[in-house]
Amino acid sequence: MSGKVMSAEKVPVDFATVYLKGTNFGCTTDSRGMYHLHVPSGKYTLVVSMLGYETYERGIEIDGKTENRFNVTLNPSAEELDEVVVVSNGVSRVKRSAFNAVAMDLSEMKNTTKSLSEALQKLPGMKLRESGGVGSDMQIMLDGFSGKHVKVFIDGVPQEGAGTAFDLNNIPANFAERIEVYKGVVPVGFGTDALGGVINIVTNKKRREWFLDASYSYGSFNTHKSYIHFGQTFKNGLTYEVNAFQNFSDNNYHIDNYITEFSEDGVTESTDRNKIYHVKRFNDQFHNEAVIGKIGIVDKAWADRLMIGFNYSNFYKEIQTGVYQYIVFGQKHRKGHSLVPSLEYSKRDLFTKGLDVVLTANYNHNITHNIDTASYKYNWLGERKYTGTPGEQSYQNNESKNTNWNGTFTANYRIGSVHMFTFNHVLSTFKRTTRSYVSGSSKISDFSIPKITRKNISGLSYRLMPSEKWNLSAFAKYYNQYNEGPVSQNEDGVGNYINLTRHTSSLGYGAAGTYFIIEGLQAKLSYERAYRLPTTDELFGDEDLEAGRASLRPEQSHNFNLNLSYEKHFGKHGIYLEGSLIYRDTKDYIKRGLDAIGGMSYGIYENHGKVKTKGFNISARYNYAHWFSIGGTFNNINARDDERYRAGNTLQESVSYGQRIPNQPYTFANFDANFTWRDLLGKGNALTLSYDSYYQHEFPLYWEELGDPTTKSRVPDQFSHNLILGYSLKNGRYNFSLECRNLTDEKLYDNFSLQKAGRAFYGKLRVYFGN
Repeated sequence: MSGKVMSAEKVPVDFATVYLKGTNFGCTTDSRGMYHLHVPSGKYTLVVSMLGYETYERGIEIDGKTENRFNVTLNPSAEELDEVVVVSNGVSRVKRSAFNAVAMDLSEMKNTTKSLSEALQKLPGMKLRESGGVGSDMQIMLDGFSGKHVKVFIDGVPQEGAGTAFDLNNIPANFAERIEVYKGVVPVGFGTDALGGVINIVTNKKRREWFLDASYSYGSFNTHKSYIHFGQTFKNGLTYEVNAFQNFSDNNYHIDNYITEFSEDGVTESTDRNKIYHVKRFNDQFHNEAVIGKIGIVDKAWADRLMIGFNYSNFYKEIQTGVYQYIVFGQKHRKGHSLVPSLEYSKRDLFTKGLDVVLTANYNHNITHNIDTASYKYNWLGERKYTGTPGEQSYQNNESKNTNWNGTFTANYRIGSVHMFTFNHVLSTFKRTTRSYVSGSSKISDFSIPKITRKNISGLSYRLMPSEKWNLSAFAKYYNQYNEGPVSQNEDGVGNYINLTRHTSSLGYGAAGTYFIIEGLQAKLSYERAYRLPTTDELFGDEDLEAGRASLRPEQSHNFNLNLSYEKHFGKHGIYLEGSLIYRDTKDYIKRGLDAIGGMSYGIYENHGKVKTKGFNISARYNYAHWFSIGGTFNNINARDDERYRAGNTLQESVSYGQRIPNQPYTFANFDANFTWRDLLGKGNALTLSYDSYYQHEFPLYWEELGDPTTKSRVPDQFSHNLILGYSLKNGRYNFSLECRNLTDEKLYDNFSLQKAGRAFYGKLRVYFGN
């Protein structure tokens, strides 16, 4: 048998891999795209693959009597990164990548009310920490690193400065096609300064003639969520799409806390901390709205994709508590909006064969308004007493204007099928100014010293791919940051501000390799000397509950990852097993803590010497055809203080040396099972029943070996369960689902004393039209 392999542009594809599935027959194409194989008669599956193109599969039959010729046309891959193979309703590897990376298909979650952050919890090493209900503050934890250590991208575009409305816990799972997570060591193609890793939200960019995806859900605590996505691509390449979503919730669920009682004359108050009441939240309403519009051209000789976009988002958020739950606010709130124009350009084989480029740019104009002017003190019954002093926490009516530019340029140059070079550069700028209206007039306050940061990150990598069995990448990154902002000269961190400037530059490097030991068994090893530059929130705070520190130093770390994965399909059965070992040696670790300034509690950031992180996570999944899938992950992360001596070059040993880093979950797990009954009550219909659960071991708020263990503040053990029942008609055109969250009404906490919602019910309707 023989044939010719061509690209969609009618150009011969050399060095493409051609083989017959399940056999030892295979070869590569020559410079003319030709291949030749000598095989016995029979039926086979012909497979042709090449980096940058979609894998081609076709059933063929060799009769042995005539010359069998099979020509193949390869279509360009829709993905900018590596091949992704996802098992049914589950998680799999980013196959060819030498980096420790996993991917999750979101198609099974489109009929649920889950957000992107909730979907992430199914991935190994992932933990979501929220301070409350819908729209609450959130941190994502990945292999022991959380918050700002983990960077978020959408289609490879960094999301720093995107605003509250675009936090992952406010974006529905419908928004994306899949999620990719690169753990620890990060490819230069992302151009970022992450220590913990990268989360890349991948949307559907495949060419579709016309489509409409719309949904609406309603549930407990007066929660409304809606989503609509529609678009069209014409034969001449003109394309457009509109994506819009909203969330609304009163978040008026019950929590358990003691109450400060006010006397009838409003002068005195009393508190019995041993008497706990079951009370309802009353100042926690949240809503956000976002519209994303894009228009452009695809599949042209001069551009594979050229899109101009414009995003608008808006949010309103009432603030019920401070960093501790006993702090109660009754009128404090925050609101804001963002305007984001954007540009996206990509082209394969630009100027010469093998040179692929991607260019993105966006400008974010964000206004955030923090309002705290009430002259009352509230308790958990909603009662209040007049204080005569404006401000429940700190008197403010501030408007912050945040502006930032993000530009990314990525170039990949392939030399044959063996060598590839990648260059990436990211420019990010941020500026914040604050205007105060506390006296009824618009004047610039004392806090209006501009807060500025500029980041430039460049990366260059070389990838060697001599065969399908193994490949190796080596890379270097250059980091450059300039910060400028106010720093207090007072010991309590308040008042007497001066302008401080700081310039930082660093060089990082690393390598990653993968090897297929036997069919289905893959090993990955990676190392990076990584740097993580402080974010705008860490440097400058949020003008409210978070106090920034402009003098923070960048984190630097030695990151090691070892991963083994095994995937096997036999008949209708499929199994997937994975295990990872993690080691991080971090210097100048930026730790978030809590502090009291002027009688009020704030979140603060500080460099904490050295931290060593060792851990592992394991995951397993089994699926039977399209009927049944079951799997889960177990994670153990051990992050400990490695700074032996106290500051000031003394030989006095630190009392926290060798202890576990406080206020971090270190043992957690998840489990899920999914059953699908296809063609129930009609061809093309399907009934799905899904169960998932999450376990979190208790962890201390402060250093675990300091103080009396019987009175130590801890986040307790918890085990939650969720059920989802769904029914689809006409191959997914009409969809209905019912959900029960926290089935056993467990008391759930991600952060100390900040209780999350109890048992809740939701219903969702979704329709999909088009191809």
